[in-house]
Amino acid sequence: MRIPGKMGGLKKVGLIVGALALVVLAGCSTGGSTTNPSGSSGGNAPGKAANTVTFADPPNTVPNWIWPFSPIANFSLTNSSELQLPMYRPLYWFGDEQGSPAVNDQLSIGNAPTFSNNGKTVTVTLKPYVWNNGEQVTSQDVVFWFNMEKAEKANWAGYVPGQFPDNVTSITTPNATTVVFNTDKAYSEQWFEYNQLAQITPMPMAWDMTSATQKGTCATDEAACAAVFKYLTAQSKDLPSYATSPVWSVVDGPWQLKSFSSDGHVTMVPNTKYSGPVKPSIKEFIEVPFTTDAAEFNVLHAASTIDVGYIPTQDISQPKAPNTPATEPGPNPLSANYTLAPWFLYGVNYFPINFNNPTVGPILKQLYFRQALQSVYDQQSIITSTAKGYGVETTGPIPLVPENSPLISQTEKSNPYPFNMAAAKKYLTDNGWNVVAGGESTCAKPGTATGECGAGIAAGAKLAFDLPYANGNQTVATAMQSLKSNASQIGITLNLKPEPFNTVIGNTVPCSGATCTWQMGNWGGGWVYAPDYYPTGELLWQTGAGSNSGSYSNPEVDTLIGATTTESGTAVMQKYEDALAKDLPVIWSPNYTYSLTEVANGLQGVTPQNPFGSLTPEAWHY
Repeated sequence: MRIPGKMGGLKKVGLIVGALALVVLAGCSTGGSTTNPSGSSGGNAPGKAANTVTFADPPNTVPNWIWPFSPIANFSLTNSSELQLPMYRPLYWFGDEQGSPAVNDQLSIGNAPTFSNNGKTVTVTLKPYVWNNGEQVTSQDVVFWFNMEKAEKANWAGYVPGQFPDNVTSITTPNATTVVFNTDKAYSEQWFEYNQLAQITPMPMAWDMTSATQKGTCATDEAACAAVFKYLTAQSKDLPSYATSPVWSVVDGPWQLKSFSSDGHVTMVPNTKYSGPVKPSIKEFIEVPFTTDAAEFNVLHAASTIDVGYIPTQDISQPKAPNTPATEPGPNPLSANYTLAPWFLYGVNYFPINFNNPTVGPILKQLYFRQALQSVYDQQSIITSTAKGYGVETTGPIPLVPENSPLISQTEKSNPYPFNMAAAKKYLTDNGWNVVAGGESTCAKPGTATGECGAGIAAGAKLAFDLPYANGNQTVATAMQSLKSNASQIGITLNLKPEPFNTVIGNTVPCSGATCTWQMGNWGGGWVYAPDYYPTGELLWQTGAGSNSGSYSNPEVDTLIGATTTESGTAVMQKYEDALAKDLPVIWSPNYTYSLTEVANGLQGVTPQNPFGSLTPEAWHY
C-alpha cells in the first residue's frame, strides 16, 4: 500500500522459517509497552478535558476513498488507516500488541484458517461480530467481497493475475460462520493467510445495492456485481456525503463517522454496537489536515490542539547519534509536552518509472540507465544530513530494518548500486551516450549491439525526464533536489514538480498506449507491505499486478516470485530479492522513518505503533 511521506501446504520447515522471520521482525516495534513511555495519566494532553484525541494527518495528504475496495489511484495508507480500518474490519488484522507484524488474532474477525485436502482446502470460521444495523457478520459477507473482487479484479489494486481470486476454484458457505475455499494447488499456509485471505474485508448486505433504492445480488451472484460496483464507486467518489450516507454508516468496527470534509477534517465517534474487543473510551477521534509539515509543527509546538502529531526532521535540534538503531528516538525538543516515538513501517521506499511511456520508456527499459540513475542517488548522505539519522537505505524489495531479519540477503546488505558518480557515468558512456556534465547527454550510438543505446532509442535522444513529487515535506523535497543535482553531473535532467500526494499517486498508475504519458513520480513514502503482508512481491513486481505502477515486467522475476508462494525456506526468498535488487524495477530511495510521532504526555495506548501503519484509537486513553 502506498505510503505518504509523513516524516520525511508447504513442508513444515517452511512454516518454521516463516515463524522465525516474524519473530525477528518484531524489531519493528517502537517499544514493548502499550502506554506512552514518558507520559503519565496526569499529563496535560490537549484533548484530555474533553476526552477527545486529535491526530495530525501527513502534510498535504487527506483521505479521499472510503470503500475498502480501492483502485490503485486511491490505494493509500492514508485512506486505509485513517478512514477505512477504524470502521470496517478486515478478515485478518496484522500487527500485534507488541508491535510485531504477525497476524493479530484478537483483532481479526476470522479465526486462524485450517488447511486440509493436502493443503488445497482452506476453511475459515468467523467470530460473532455484528454490523451496527443489527445484522450479523456472516460468511455471505465474505462471499460478497470475493464475488466483487472476482468480477472487478481489474479495479482492485490488490489483484495479481493468477492469484486470489483466480487461484480459488470454488467457494462454499456450509453455515453462517464458515467459509470454505478450494484452491487450484497447495500453497504456503503462511503466504495464503498473509497475502491472499488478508485482502478480504467482509461487506454488509446494506452495500449490495445498485441504487439508493434498488437491492443488488452481488453477494450471491458474481454476474450481478458490475452494477453494484458502479453504484458503490459513485458513492465513494461522493466525499461530501460520507458522514450521512446510508451505505457507509453501516460499520462493524469500533468507530463511525460524525463528520467528514473533503479538505481532510474528519471526526469519528464510537460505534456503540461494536461487538469486538478493545472498545473506545474517548468520546471523539479527530483528524486534522495540514498543507505542510511546517504548518503542523507550528500547532504542535504550541501544544494546544494536537494530541498525536509528528515533528518534521528539520525541526529536530540534534540528530541521532551515529550507529543508533533505526527504531530508537534521539533527543526530543518537545519533551516538555510530548514523547517522541519513531514509527518505522515494514516496507520499502522507492519511486516508480514508467516502462510503458511511449517517448522515454525505451530508455527506462535499459538496465544500464536505471543503474546510472540509482548510482547518483546518495541515500546515505540524505539520511545522515537531511533526515537527521532517521532512516536506512533501500537496496531491494526486503526492508533492511530490522537488521537481523533472516529474509535479508547478502546482496541487499552489500548494496549492488552504492552512490558512485564515476560508475554512473561509465554506465552511460559504455552504452553509446555522449555524456555532457551540466547539460543533456545524448545518444551517440543508436542500435541494439553491445555498446549502443538500445532498442527504440534514436540518435540524439536526450536524458530528460519529468519527476513530480509529493509536496509539503521538506525531507522529500531536499532529497529530490539532491538527486537532481547529482544527476545533472552526468547529463540527466530531472524536471522536478511538487504536487499534492493524491495527485502523484493518482497519476502514477499502470497504463499503456499513447495516453500513458507519465514518466516518473515520487509520492514520498514508497510501500508498506499491506494487504500483502509477507514481502513476496507479487503485488508490486509481477507482470500485470494491480500495484505494479510502472508496468515492470521480467519473466525470470515472475518465476522467482511464483516460487516464493509455494516453496519453503529463506533461500527462495533471497533468490527473488537478489534478482530485483539487481534489476531495479524502480529507483530505490532512502527508507525514512514514516513518522517522528509526538504523543502528548498523559495519553496512553498509542505505542507501540503498528508496523503496517494501522491506527487503533480505540486503545488510546488518558
